[in-house]
Amino acid sequence: MNDDKPPSRNFFHKITQIFQSEPQDRQDLVEVLRSAREDQLIKDDSLSMMEGVLQVAEMQVRDIMVPRSQMSAIHEDAKLNEILPMVAETKHSRYPVFGEDRDDIEGIMLAKELLVYAAENSVNLSESEKQVFDIKDILRPAVIVPESKRLDVLLKEFRLNRNHMAIVVDEYGGVSGLVTIEDVLEQIVGDIEDEFDIDEDEGNIKPHTNGDFMVKAQTEIEDFNEELAAKFSDEEFDTIGGLVVNQFGHMPQRGESITMGNYQFTVVNADERRIHLLKVKALEPQE
Repeated sequence: MNDDKPPSRNFFHKITQIFQSEPQDRQDLVEVLRSAREDQLIKDDSLSMMEGVLQVAEMQVRDIMVPRSQMSAIHEDAKLNEILPMVAETKHSRYPVFGEDRDDIEGIMLAKELLVYAAENSVNLSESEKQVFDIKDILRPAVIVPESKRLDVLLKEFRLNRNHMAIVVDEYGGVSGLVTIEDVLEQIVGDIEDEFDIDEDEGNIKPHTNGDFMVKAQTEIEDFNEELAAKFSDEEFDTIGGLVVNQFGHMPQRGESITMGNYQFTVVNADERRIHLLKVKALEPQE
């Protein structure tokens, strides 16, 4: 609060109007909050979080989930010496573990429990005993939620049950992605905006004057092919982000580049679990 500048009469007028009658919709509340910011009663960051809280009540899990194609998951038959390098590379705290395929989720593995297990075994077990590692011994039950679950409801369930990750399923029961408590909280506190970010109303692909394209990782491969005259297969992956992650062989960090066909893909925005934005440069066809 700024003690040097008193609230304007306009602000108090709006407050009075709202509370003399019931607020009609979310926009009524947002307008009052924005008036409070203009009168320096609250700061920009506070306004952003308040708007985030209101927004979460209107969003569904499908709006923020990590798509299936970008999930870092572990097969139930994976050996300890196969899992440890993956955990070290991706640096997640939790991993879905699947059986026959990615629709067959057996549970959630906590990285810290795996590391404790590995540390104890490296000291106490012989080489032959280490080969009998069974990931199911350290699995926790997976929380399953539908794509349509509201984020405010999910956040409440996360807090009450002390869960941090949920597997998201579609209407047919197939796995469509995962969501974490951090994903939900990010909708409230916000994330770091990037100078290359694409506005929602600009679509998934934005051409630049230099001939490059900024492409959201969630862009369907079919749409990417149509826009950039590419010929990438969508048989194994649905999104361009999933295709790029698979080509890297690990979760790339910002600034990493890779060439596929006649296109160079550079990661512009990413976190430890998924790619958000790519810069795509069309290369001259090789003779």
